Amino acid sequence: MNQSDNSKSGSLLLLVAGAKGAVASTLAAALAAARRDPASVLPSLTTGNMFDALVPISATFLAGWDTSEERYTDSIRRHGVLPLELWEPLAGDLERTLVYKAPDAASDFIGQVDLLRRDIDEIRVHHNGAQAVFINLLPAAVSLRLNEYRDIAHLMAEADFSALPDMAYTLAAIQSGIPVVNFTPNPVEIPVLLDEAVKQGVPVLGRDGKTGQTYIKVVLASAFKARNLQVNGWYSLNILGNADGANLMDPQRAAGKLHNKTNLLDEILEYEVGSPHGAPAHKVRIDYYPPRGDAKEAWDVIDFSGLFGLPMSLRINLLGRDSILAAPMVLDLARWATALQLVGYSGPIPELGFYFKNTVGDNPPLTFQDQLTSLAQLQHKFEEKLTSGTMKNV
Repeated sequence: MNQSDNSKSGSLLLLVAGAKGAVASTLAAALAAARRDPASVLPSLTTGNMFDALVPISATFLAGWDTSEERYTDSIRRHGVLPLELWEPLAGDLERTLVYKAPDAASDFIGQVDLLRRDIDEIRVHHNGAQAVFINLLPAAVSLRLNEYRDIAHLMAEADFSALPDMAYTLAAIQSGIPVVNFTPNPVEIPVLLDEAVKQGVPVLGRDGKTGQTYIKVVLASAFKARNLQVNGWYSLNILGNADGANLMDPQRAAGKLHNKTNLLDEILEYEVGSPHGAPAHKVRIDYYPPRGDAKEAWDVIDFSGLFGLPMSLRINLLGRDSILAAPMVLDLARWATALQLVGYSGPIPELGFYFKNTVGDNPPLTFQDQLTSLAQLQHKFEEKLTSGTMKNV
């Protein structure tokens, strides 16, 4: 069945930067499977029982941009995330995924934004006006100082974003009235863009998806804090062999992700780990190890103490699948974004800190307990607005 034939005005469209990457192609396969059998995907979502009346998973599609010009199924085969027997029956649907060539990041910024807005309009026409959400899945980039711009005009006239292509996509989405999900560690949520998002009525969700090791770290750190156990040191090693791992071998590109991974521990515990030693003792390493592929391995060594300061230690070895962990979270966030926009939310949504390492917005929840509570409260507020008829035309 052609996607445009199966699309309806009540459908959800995920517009992805990096549409042929490992996470995006895994997500595309999940959506293709869900259109045939929603029960094959819904149990893996935290939003599984929440938004189906508004954004049915059986009417959710993926499109977007990528630098690669290979066939979509060749991308899936190259990443090696999914076994052939899982995605091959979906090959026809996957090959119809609409992917535009990514604009040249070194070209004129205003021209990039205009081009992307035209692409967005074309894709939405192809999908019969589906409700859209922009998903940023681009590689980690070098951090730039971007907070000094006074307004969008100043930003567009003077900023150089050749090292941060994410910015053109983000601005194009906001100006098109489309919610933004920033799953990357790249800091696109600068003040002028957040102000513009509020003006346009666009929710902005981010930053840096919390998929595996950091998710476990938040859970354990919250548990140590609840028991008043002193964390004296925490060593984390990530071994991965996918494109993300190769990209993060550049120290400048890894800096943002490493900061997000380390900073949250002190925030949760409310003290600097290692302070009794007179030196930081929270270490995080990311090593590219090609044999691992997308099957990431994470090691954690945690030194802590209890009564009378007597030492104890915990060892954790996580054998995870990077894209398998990430793809359902991206879909959850897309469902949250479109649902919240429909009831009038805009700007940063810090209540969704459950999903992110470095949550954008004021006073995000830090401990695991607070993140779950915040998520439940946001759901309750959404349902109240929905019941009261507080809906917005988008």
